[in-house]
Amino acid sequence: MTPERILSNLANVSDETEFYTPMPEGYEPGQAKYVIVFGTVMSGLGKGIFSSSLAKVMQDKGFAVAPIKLEGYLNRDSGTLNPYRHGEVFVLDDGMECDMDLGTYERMLNMDLSRLNFCTSGQIFSRVLEKERQGSYLGHDVQMIPHVTGEVKYHLRELAAKSRAGIVFVEIGGTAGDVENAYFIEAVRQLGFEEGPGSCCYVALTYVVEPPTLGEQKSKPAQLNIKQLMASGVMPHIIACRAQHPVTAKVREKLALYSNVPVERVFSMHDVKSVYMVPEMLRDAGIDSAVLDILGLSDKTDGDRERQARQVWNNYITRYRAADTPVTIGITGKYTSLRDSYASIIQALEHAGTHLGARVSIEWIDSTVLTDADVADKLGCVHGIIVPGGFGVRGVEGKIACVRHARENRIPYLGLCYGFQIAVIEFARSVCGLTAANSTEIEPACPHPVIDILPEQKEIEGLGGNMRLGGHDIELTPGSRVMSFYGESEGARLRFRHRYEVEPRYIEQLEHAGLVFSGRAPHQPIMQVLELPADQHPFFIATQAHAELTSRPLKPDPLFVGLVQAAMAFSGTAGKCTASAPPAVTPAPDPVTSN
Repeated sequence: MTPERILSNLANVSDETEFYTPMPEGYEPGQAKYVIVFGTVMSGLGKGIFSSSLAKVMQDKGFAVAPIKLEGYLNRDSGTLNPYRHGEVFVLDDGMECDMDLGTYERMLNMDLSRLNFCTSGQIFSRVLEKERQGSYLGHDVQMIPHVTGEVKYHLRELAAKSRAGIVFVEIGGTAGDVENAYFIEAVRQLGFEEGPGSCCYVALTYVVEPPTLGEQKSKPAQLNIKQLMASGVMPHIIACRAQHPVTAKVREKLALYSNVPVERVFSMHDVKSVYMVPEMLRDAGIDSAVLDILGLSDKTDGDRERQARQVWNNYITRYRAADTPVTIGITGKYTSLRDSYASIIQALEHAGTHLGARVSIEWIDSTVLTDADVADKLGCVHGIIVPGGFGVRGVEGKIACVRHARENRIPYLGLCYGFQIAVIEFARSVCGLTAANSTEIEPACPHPVIDILPEQKEIEGLGGNMRLGGHDIELTPGSRVMSFYGESEGARLRFRHRYEVEPRYIEQLEHAGLVFSGRAPHQPIMQVLELPADQHPFFIATQAHAELTSRPLKPDPLFVGLVQAAMAFSGTAGKCTASAPPAVTPAPDPVTSN
């Protein structure tokens, strides 16, 4: 049966056919192209970086693009995942808690994504079971093929239809060979068959090992894992080789011979200083031209738009390379042994540093071992401090000691989410004289719960259900420092992920003692930004929001720009540090119960 004949009967469900591929409203088969990126050998190689970079190149050429991450785990979202297990949880404007790769897509493409751009096995199976209960399968026994795979294809086509994208970039998490990914791989194989020739471009991202004892690159693990992908029925069109150093011609030729992929389409994706250099690497290697040829889009590019977009992007890379003013920012958290826990903060610091001509180094400070006795020594060489978000009670007193040191010694400070709450607790203890002040998350029966769950939140049940999630507007106080960062507008929009707030009955006492709440939720008693006046501190600002989530290379977040700028001014009065690697220790994860 021809693909055209199959497409004409896809939505039909009866005893006469085994085909089941319902089409979303507004979708016409063939209206979108698909680039599907698979991982081999091991996870964490940078599928999101490759996919987003290629999407960026296609976007520059004038194509409407839409990325999606398919994750094999059974969670409905990433909200309850510990950072040690899966890196940071990236929150979209619509409140979807998702994989950190969605942050890479947003930053690279300068797009606000939605829950349509993230899909887990938990979501897929939930929809299939719901349809089964509703009788949508007309008495059929519900199976992985065609019903579960049909749901995956439906989601991909729904994204194409609702986003009106010409090219959908599909990243499949994990690696080929993972049990949980088998039906994803089968679904996109079917997708290529149903949509017809030239509809899908399959990319295998692999890893070329370089054992130090051998002193040469070895391709055998890559060969064997690509073979596993091919055994699933997927013949890759392009192979992207991750490696520390440029992949040699010898290795690329071996992989080409083993996979039937032309050697010019076996691409070396070796380490670079910034992920934002990868789009130009793809162009230099001709991967963009290969994709256009595979998908039959070579005659539909916008050359003028591409030239303009490349110039703007290359200007950023030029500024990044030229940035030479050394600045060290200390990140005080309890997940410092895994940098992916703070991926967006690292990126936001790069954006701000590039904008200001600063070469930002990071000093990782483990709050679980930080005390009043050694805080001065451990923070003695940083020029600015960030206390980021976090869950649980472990490491809290170390963070409080850090905030106190930053406030008393006029070190530029930026608190994010939990860092906002810690700043309130420290100020209440040290300045307001409420020595027993705390959060009810940390000490439920504390005498002075300056941080607490608001009454309307307590009524919501379910882990994550009472979280304040996604994009929310902030009313800024005229004349405040934070308004000067965000411009003359009396509002800003940032993303949130928390459930604890400043207890309203302590607001007046805190303000009377000198703490300024310069950002509030419209029509609600929720404090969202705090600061100290300029005559008291050069830069002391904290927000309940995760400002790092909305920072972009070409539009850095104003609070991060303010922090780095203040750190540059402070650097003349502090010692010099170099970035340190996180300690190779992974403490037992906290139960995810609060922020």
